[in-house]
Amino acid sequence: MADRLDPILPGSYLGILGGGQLGRMFTHAAQAMGYKVCVLDPDANSPAGAVAEKHIKADYTDHAALKEMAALCSAASTEFENVPAQALDELEALGVYVAPKSGGVSVAQNRITEKKFLATWQAEAGIGPAMHHVIERDADLAHISDDLLPGILKTARMGYDGKGQVTVHTRAELENAWHTFGQVQCVLEKRMDLDFEVSALVARGHDDEVVAYPVAQNIHKNGILHTTTVPAPSLKPTQEVRIVEAAKAIIRRLDYVGVLCVEFFVLKSGEIVANEIAPRPHNSGHYTQNACVTSQFEQQVRAMARVPLGSTALVQSSIMLNILGDEWLVTGSQVEPSWNTVLEDPAAKLHLYGKAEPRQARKMGHINFVGPTSSDVSAACKKAIEVLRITR
Repeated sequence: MADRLDPILPGSYLGILGGGQLGRMFTHAAQAMGYKVCVLDPDANSPAGAVAEKHIKADYTDHAALKEMAALCSAASTEFENVPAQALDELEALGVYVAPKSGGVSVAQNRITEKKFLATWQAEAGIGPAMHHVIERDADLAHISDDLLPGILKTARMGYDGKGQVTVHTRAELENAWHTFGQVQCVLEKRMDLDFEVSALVARGHDDEVVAYPVAQNIHKNGILHTTTVPAPSLKPTQEVRIVEAAKAIIRRLDYVGVLCVEFFVLKSGEIVANEIAPRPHNSGHYTQNACVTSQFEQQVRAMARVPLGSTALVQSSIMLNILGDEWLVTGSQVEPSWNTVLEDPAAKLHLYGKAEPRQARKMGHINFVGPTSSDVSAACKKAIEVLRITR
């Protein structure tokens, strides 16, 4: 048997669990480098399955499907954090190189586990999670400190894009919200005096090489990422150094191979708080497709294939604008947005995900605006928002 640290060369199959837009963009990057991709996803119309060389239409824990993927693929990964950890373990047991392994992914699958992990390096890094309290039973509600209200109640599992969380101001609202969530495990986080949000994108190779992308500044609307700006306009150089070093420490502690995103809050006091970990390429990293030497998706391919990681250097300033299904529905009926008008600006790079049905708040694509200065890309993004009549 070949050494598991040998490179996996182009022409080989790489597996991806999950068929959404992240899997689709990973597939495109892998194919550009000469690899073939096998997608495992139960949706017959998944965006990634539509472009991959092979699409296994089955549940993520289907043993026969996992054996079929293992027989074909030299390496495998996941495109979203809620793929069951046992699927990754089973692929590894079948001899597939899994990157990242289930241990790193499982930390991000549960907010309680994630908070505990983030707190382990708070003393040395000076950056830890927000004040919080775990709620697992009715009796836990009585032990909530007044300092945690107002706060945000979040389900421990399956929350993303604003789902599974609600702001609560009083104990009565907290109790009602917890019962509305079905009394599942939750975390109550103190609402912070937020100045702005950023995300740090890092990647680690099998040989412990770690690279970091420029820290990106994010704006969310209704719990969904709206824009990402690089370089981060509000971030001080000293803050960026601390954030990058913290993200590098996290990826090494997780023994994680692949691309990882860590979201941080910068408070008005200047304090930095770690928000959450995403064990995969991330929406806020889409700007790398057009603004960096190596995109986050190519980087994921490189890490999985055990070839050297690519340069993360920023070539141009960039703003990423998320495109939601709302943009097709602004007139009350489904109408294709005016892409021709948007693309009159040569700085606009359109990426659509191949989803057939636009729905409100559904991510349908994004536009990367790239240019020599931040003011150039800001003006281009503002114009596109007007053309697309984005009001969020």
